[in-house]
Amino acid sequence: MNRRASNIFRRVARPSRGARPTDVAESMERAERLDPVVEAVQSVARRVLPPGRLRDLLNGVPFGHPAHAPMTDLPIGCWISAGVLDLLPGNRRAAGTLVAAGLAGAVPTALAGLADWSSLHREQQRTGLVHAFGTSAATALYAASLVARLRGRDAAGRALGFAGLTAVLGGAYLGGHLAYRQAAGVSHADPVQHLVPLGWHDLCSLDDLPPGAPVSRRLGYIALFVLRIHDDIHVLTDRCSHLGGPLHQGRIVYDRDDELCVVCPWHGSTFRVDDGAVVHGPATGRQPAFETRVLDNGVVQVRPLP
Repeated sequence: MNRRASNIFRRVARPSRGARPTDVAESMERAERLDPVVEAVQSVARRVLPPGRLRDLLNGVPFGHPAHAPMTDLPIGCWISAGVLDLLPGNRRAAGTLVAAGLAGAVPTALAGLADWSSLHREQQRTGLVHAFGTSAATALYAASLVARLRGRDAAGRALGFAGLTAVLGGAYLGGHLAYRQAAGVSHADPVQHLVPLGWHDLCSLDDLPPGAPVSRRLGYIALFVLRIHDDIHVLTDRCSHLGGPLHQGRIVYDRDDELCVVCPWHGSTFRVDDGAVVHGPATGRQPAFETRVLDNGVVQVRPLP
């Protein structure tokens, strides 16, 4: 990292006396000084991880939820365990093995995090950038720790390991802030099961739906994506499960299996309009879908798919 970037990080969050960790994390969300670094890293991420099967895998599309968070269990678990063994006599080899295993797990974990981070809102990306800086520093410290251990410098290896553990725990705190305070990685789709009663509900007149063009219609508290193709009516919740983008403003495309899909205009998440299944990320959660029917009087009715 160059000198200018490191100076930016030093100026990001200088907490006032008595500031809580959450105050520091929230100050990072507003740190516009980070934006040039964010834009540079995002440009690299998009070149290294273009849309496709690898990016979908790193996002966690096949698993139904983001892959990065559970992947962090391996390096963090190994490094915490190594720290415990370093406090006890006679565990030199076992601690070194755990450090090495953590380093091996850190690489795919970082790639998954990069894939997720590149499709977040700017405030989330600022926090995520500092989170990545902390975890990268931890990885570098553990790599140095492993080298020291292999050269027989056990005291230096343990010291570097504990420094790395401090850095990784700080980075993990910011990861928690991203997930729990900034809602990165959680579903942003409307909770249909809590907002829509069971049974059929009148939505609109069939004549009010333009053929082939998605529109937004309201059903009680929620907005719906509605697409009419001839006499077939496809209905999903309108807020994209990734970060709440308006699906009715998205593109209508066909996937490899010739299934009709909608592409979110914000980050490119792609869903089948029949059942809301994820075709491409960064979304990992299915988009809530509705059954439809048209009454004899031309009224379109909907009810949530089970």
